[in-house]
Amino acid sequence: MTFRMTAEWAEQDWIWIGFPAHADLWEEDLEPAQAQIAAAANAIASSGQDVRLVVRDEAAEKAARRLVEPNVHLERHPYGDIWLRDTGPLTVLGPQGARRAQGFGFNGWGGKFIMEGDAETGPSLAAAGGLPYTRADWILEGGSIETDGTGLFVTTEQCLLNPNRNPGLGRDDIEKCLARDLGAVRCVWLGDGLHGDHTDGHIDNLARMVGEGVIAIPVASTPDDPNAAIYDDARARARAAGLEVRDVPSLGLYGDDEDAEPASAMNFIIANKVIVVPTYGTPFDAEAVKAIGALFPGREAVGLPADAVLTGGGSFHCASQHVPRAVAAG
Repeated sequence: MTFRMTAEWAEQDWIWIGFPAHADLWEEDLEPAQAQIAAAANAIASSGQDVRLVVRDEAAEKAARRLVEPNVHLERHPYGDIWLRDTGPLTVLGPQGARRAQGFGFNGWGGKFIMEGDAETGPSLAAAGGLPYTRADWILEGGSIETDGTGLFVTTEQCLLNPNRNPGLGRDDIEKCLARDLGAVRCVWLGDGLHGDHTDGHIDNLARMVGEGVIAIPVASTPDDPNAAIYDDARARARAAGLEVRDVPSLGLYGDDEDAEPASAMNFIIANKVIVVPTYGTPFDAEAVKAIGALFPGREAVGLPADAVLTGGGSFHCASQHVPRAVAAG
């Protein structure tokens, strides 16, 4: 049996969340973003789950401690920015409950943002978690893939086939790499990601696996939604691949027509007892939170503001990295 990446809704041992720290990156949004990330950490920790907030230095640790509940653990690690979904390791499970932290090459989302510390984040997190670490010989960000835990993986062509990541690898090569490193058995390729997404179309802003063979995809809520055609194309591809599609209302146009921002309720965190859904002050926030909550019976959907976090280029899911509970192979 090979090592395989589990579904995010499988039981988790703990979750890491990155804490904004670089004043030169976040500027006037630093403190609001810190407060919003802390609120997400508190929401998960209050449900009884082990939350490990990742800080980079003493100043960040002091700021975090003022904002989080005592049951949120603080860990110091090197990082360029908070996007642990992409720089942190993906924990895979193997025989007899074995776990491995699978790392990948990282080139700043295709060379856009090369920052000191990002290359060390994965090994540092793995060491702190007592997880054996290995780094693959190709570039992959965790936010670019979704899985239902059965070996089915879903991604976008815009990201994984982008020549700014792995120019020597074609579709078949990527699928073989996913099979070798994450246990993929089948890959479903959607097209483009959201407009304005500097990650080149990460799927965790577009569509999320919510059950075995079940994927949630937004439906445009307004005629001026810049991603309406993208949602329709994703839905058509998913259905053609035999996936069951669940609808979530989109948040509509966020920002200016020519400079729409990738505000998406789909960038939610799935924790053991709660779903933390980002909100942005749109008329569709409440509907989106309700729809997402309905996808996860037994978990409470909590909508929390993430507009300041978005100014850094991502949202709650992007800033988190979970570790599944070790279970014996069945």
